[in-house]
Amino acid sequence: MSTVDLTNSVLKPNPQVDHRFVVARPGPEVAEFHQKLPGYHHTLLHDLPGIAEAIGVARAIVKDEATRLELPSFKMLGASWATFSALVEHTGIERNAWKTIDELARLLLPHAPLTLAAATDGNHGRAVARMARLLGLGALIYVPYDMALARMEAIKSEGAEVVVVEGYYDDAIALAADAASADTLVISDTSWEGYEDVPAKVIEGYATIFDEIDAQIDTDPTHVFTPLGVGALGAATVAHFHDADPRPQIIGVEPLEAACVQEALEVGEVITIESQFRTSMVGLNCGTASKIAYPALAAGLDWTVAISDHWSDEAMRLYADNGLVSGESGAACLGGLLALAGSDARETIGLNGSSTVLLIITESATDPDNYERVVGRSPKEV
Repeated sequence: MSTVDLTNSVLKPNPQVDHRFVVARPGPEVAEFHQKLPGYHHTLLHDLPGIAEAIGVARAIVKDEATRLELPSFKMLGASWATFSALVEHTGIERNAWKTIDELARLLLPHAPLTLAAATDGNHGRAVARMARLLGLGALIYVPYDMALARMEAIKSEGAEVVVVEGYYDDAIALAADAASADTLVISDTSWEGYEDVPAKVIEGYATIFDEIDAQIDTDPTHVFTPLGVGALGAATVAHFHDADPRPQIIGVEPLEAACVQEALEVGEVITIESQFRTSMVGLNCGTASKIAYPALAAGLDWTVAISDHWSDEAMRLYADNGLVSGESGAACLGGLLALAGSDARETIGLNGSSTVLLIITESATDPDNYERVVGRSPKEV
């Protein structure tokens, strides 16, 4: 089936999809680890009949990650598990020789000083910095030059050193990779040649979202929308639903100006795309998909839809009308659904009055000024 051009968006079938491909799911040790962290609890799963009625589906169910482990996004799940795994590998400490985060920090004292480094458009870097603060480690976070001040200040509030690079997210990744040393561990959510173990653990960390959904949901979704930046959460989504029976259609959503996964699937391999990277969905503003995530994405995504900021803005406003706060990237899943539901593409993906749609809000309003410009009120007023 060919590309479907929509208003301010592009829907493409995944020509690489292969439901026979085995996508491994992590074991219970991931969720058990997260349960030891400060502030752990199941995030909420909302049933939103107003949105379902507006879109013309039976149910719209939203997993709300706007508050996760005392931070405003889901990223702490992947960053914490990857950090812990990297520290175990680096120091040789016993994986299960602690019950609280303070006990884990004490286990690391003989190995000090240690620093965690990461590149970020905001949420991943803050999560890595939070782990560093909890464990008494240093944090070195590389950010693009155009990062919103509120996001930068949030990272600094964790005690991290923030390095502003003269470029975009991909440039920050390159500099963070160069920071690796005997006492500096790079905790990246994307992979490159020779660097795969840590980003694989990031993907594993996101499994907790779906373990919780299994415990909360009372029906099988027919359509699952997942956001695509470098593809880590998308790969975790595929891993969870790939062998489900019945298996839902999995639709990946990314910015129209940074559709690196959609383009990679089109050519059959990871590529770096040319882009101006001007989307407000900064958490998805990536030019190169993660090589470690790509096999799962290629095997398990049924569709990708690249959307303009128009649709994420519409989604932010619709969420606010239903009492939920979502940032720009956090609203991407609903933005993709809105783009498809109002066009002939709804028939293409089998979206109808019997459909149950699962969405994820991945972040809160991490740029309050832009949120107020888009929604017309502050996050506190929603």
